Amino acid sequence: MRPVTETSIPSADQSLDEETPVTAATETEDAVGEAREKKAPADSDLFRQSEIAADYVEGLLDILDYDGDIDELVSGGRPVVEVVGGRLQNLVGQRGATLEALQELTRLAVFRQTGTPSRLLLDVGGYRAARRKELAAVAKNAVEKVKEHGEPVRLEPMSAFERKCVHDVVNAMSGVESESEGVEPNRRIVVRPVAD
Repeated sequence: MRPVTETSIPSADQSLDEETPVTAATETEDAVGEAREKKAPADSDLFRQSEIAADYVEGLLDILDYDGDIDELVSGGRPVVEVVGGRLQNLVGQRGATLEALQELTRLAVFRQTGTPSRLLLDVGGYRAARRKELAAVAKNAVEKVKEHGEPVRLEPMSAFERKCVHDVVNAMSGVESESEGVEPNRRIVVRPVAD
């Protein structure tokens, strides 16, 4: 059972007419606290999500008769499950398509147990880390072309994970910007010079 957090709704013991003195400091603290609650779950909740996901993935590996070591952690404010071992390429699939599908299934398993949507990141065989490096090179190449020719560069269609990796690299550079266009599965990034 999940812990109950106190809200501004009066409890059964408290009268609806009862006024609680509110100061500017408590209003600010309440607003900051509520914003944190809405923005990011506690690390313990995130770790619990990664544990649920790891159990689910372990069950899948057993069914498929694949061997792999599973690590669950919290990184960058999101739950992460990493599977390492040999013979895992089939779980990644072409350009990570199978991995994306497994990630969605795993997120659904977490949602089913917690009732909360998860931003879980699943990685198999270090695919995402390697792909991140490749995408950083693609993004830097696109930025160089944009700066050299002054024309927008359209990249090939990418998954949401891949687009985020490219956006992160482009946004860290000056003089260029990026945006996604199109509809899945053909959504792509356009890198263009920043308008003066």
